[in-house]
Amino acid sequence: MTNTDMARLADPLGQASILIVDDEPGMRNFLVKTLRPLCLLVDEAEDTGAATALLNTRQYDVMILDNIMPGQKGLDWLEEQRREGGFTDTILITAYADLQTAIDALRAGASDFVLKPFRSNQILNALRRCIETARLKRENMLLRRELETAGPGRCRRRELVGASPAVGQVRALLDRVAQVSTPVLITGASGTGKEVAARHLHARSSRAGAPFVPVQCGAIPADVIEYELFGHAPGAFPGAPAGREGLLASAQGGSVFLDEIGELSPSAQTALLRVLEDGRIRPIGTERTVQLDVRFVMSSSRALDEAVAAGTFREDLLFRINVIEVVMPPLRERGTDIVELAGLFLSEIAAELQLPPLELSASVKSALLRHDWPGNIRELRNFVERSLIFGCFSLDTLAPARPAADILPLEEVERREILHALEAAGGNRSEAARRLGVSRKTIDRKFAAWGL
Repeated sequence: MTNTDMARLADPLGQASILIVDDEPGMRNFLVKTLRPLCLLVDEAEDTGAATALLNTRQYDVMILDNIMPGQKGLDWLEEQRREGGFTDTILITAYADLQTAIDALRAGASDFVLKPFRSNQILNALRRCIETARLKRENMLLRRELETAGPGRCRRRELVGASPAVGQVRALLDRVAQVSTPVLITGASGTGKEVAARHLHARSSRAGAPFVPVQCGAIPADVIEYELFGHAPGAFPGAPAGREGLLASAQGGSVFLDEIGELSPSAQTALLRVLEDGRIRPIGTERTVQLDVRFVMSSSRALDEAVAAGTFREDLLFRINVIEVVMPPLRERGTDIVELAGLFLSEIAAELQLPPLELSASVKSALLRHDWPGNIRELRNFVERSLIFGCFSLDTLAPARPAADILPLEEVERREILHALEAAGGNRSEAARRLGVSRKTIDRKFAAWGL
């Protein structure tokens, strides 16, 4: 990557798409020459009709709009766009600097106001302010949603924790598919870290600098899920005086995580299938389509093929989303990751609740490792939090240790397992060795030592 490319990526304009709406060819030419070397995309329209046609084909980050044009004034057209569900940030340019025009521009939904004639640095600064303000508003909205759905103090981890082979396989698969935009379905029992895996995937992708938008499908009522996902025009339903950008559009350039996709209503499933097929959404109550540039990551803790058989999930939607499936292992299969996660939760929760830390002694680690953790990582976190509150580990709530009389010498345990594997493999030593994770020579050596 050249220094020019790096500078462009660092500039807010570098990834911006701009629409210029002005009837004067000279002004359009000036703006195009100024912006095209700096922006990702610059389109131009000579009137509001041409601008409407362009807006119906794609979404722009900012629109530079002239006010006085033949046919229809820019402000009147902008008001129409807002009523119809248009959310493009707009900078109004005009040669008439009266107070009423400025007031009308704000009422119509313009983000900024630039007087003609202006220099190139003036319009560039206005664009950067507009893009940065829009980014901050979107991040603020998404952060508020996360805090409302997850509760304050919950750490949103962006990387999978652990060095076990089970989580290593998941990490390798996520890293392999990170740079493509193919939908990913993450499955596994509740509490196994499906959202963390989705965030890990997003953080490893070229979309890492754009929003990651989690949507808890089961937490949004069925009658409003489509309004939340696709957005809506003002008055689209009772109690909606203002239009709203949907969650899918708010993730432009980034990733959308649809948690528990099996909870979507039938109508939402149908609408989502259309989005996955053509990459467009239509805000409710509008005739405008918005082109999306997002990566879809879905999760489910129940078998979707069983939901298809039960008639609660569309089979064609399952085919569309199940291109790449990532299966999250249960916590009991992650070995010493349990101890690593417990230590992480201890430090985080102790700091959050301002409680003295507890020591993970050998006996505590042993108790953690022998427990099955049916609630997976969520159960482990709750156990650690409860222990910190009471100032000690309540090991009696975990699986009890085996009686001392049941403890066998290690050599005897090894012998029993090898013989059991051989019996399960029908006497095939190579297959028994494969299942045990050892070489055939190891099995042969053991049998020779036992005189078998």
